[in-house]
Amino acid sequence: MKPGNAGGGKGPQLKADARSDEDGGIDVSLTTPASVQKLQTALHAKAKESPSFRFYALYDKVYRKDVLAFAYKRCKANGGVAGVDGQTFEDIEAYGVERWLDELMQELENRTYQPLPVRRVYIPKPDGKQRPLGVPAIRDRVGEMAAVLVLEPIFEADLQPEQYAYRRDRSPLDAVRHVHKLINTGHGKIVEGDLSSYFDTIPHSELLKSVARRVVDGAMLHLIKMWLEAPVEEMDEHGNKHRSTRNRDEGRGTPQGSPITPLTQKVILTV
Repeated sequence: MKPGNAGGGKGPQLKADARSDEDGGIDVSLTTPASVQKLQTALHAKAKESPSFRFYALYDKVYRKDVLAFAYKRCKANGGVAGVDGQTFEDIEAYGVERWLDELMQELENRTYQPLPVRRVYIPKPDGKQRPLGVPAIRDRVGEMAAVLVLEPIFEADLQPEQYAYRRDRSPLDAVRHVHKLINTGHGKIVEGDLSSYFDTIPHSELLKSVARRVVDGAMLHLIKMWLEAPVEEMDEHGNKHRSTRNRDEGRGTPQGSPITPLTQKVILTV
């Protein structure tokens, strides 16, 4: 979806690029299947036309075969290492993608799906410090991406044109260019701010309330809550695994690196 059109009168252009939603970027383009594009266009149009409308039947769209299949392709294009179960994309290809997707679809449809713990890894920052990154299992990445495909068109409709964060086909450089243009047209003041430990401290209750402003589908809300509360597993320097349930216990935090995380930040921006 090209969010640049979301603030105007035109419908979204649903040619998705497969740029990673997990902090990376790749040069692969994926065209959204016609059936998924039709669904996204309808959701976006309804959200744009009725700003106060609350969607009540979304969960069944998440486990639609075409949605899950495209979510899998998006996740595969993004790449990434295995989660706590050790399953790789090569393992899934060897097992059979159709068979694997059918099993995930059945779990979601039967509501027996439970996310696995998120694997925590650390990546170096330019200042020498390390940033924690959450790596869900591929099955959970695909489920989250399917939810993103369904929910993103709704919340994109509520964003203002000048909002750049977590939007496809927009970058920090685009925001800088916009600021530069404003300076050249007479705006003389710039306010810069940063939120410390933002991903670790975002309150679940407020986030879910923000989602519920547009979504009243209880199954969908429960799915998002499960992802937010998933335990985190990491390995210490001695190779011992440790599991934390801090997010669930404290009711705050969202794993930076999960496909659903950029969407949750976008939801917060619409409040």
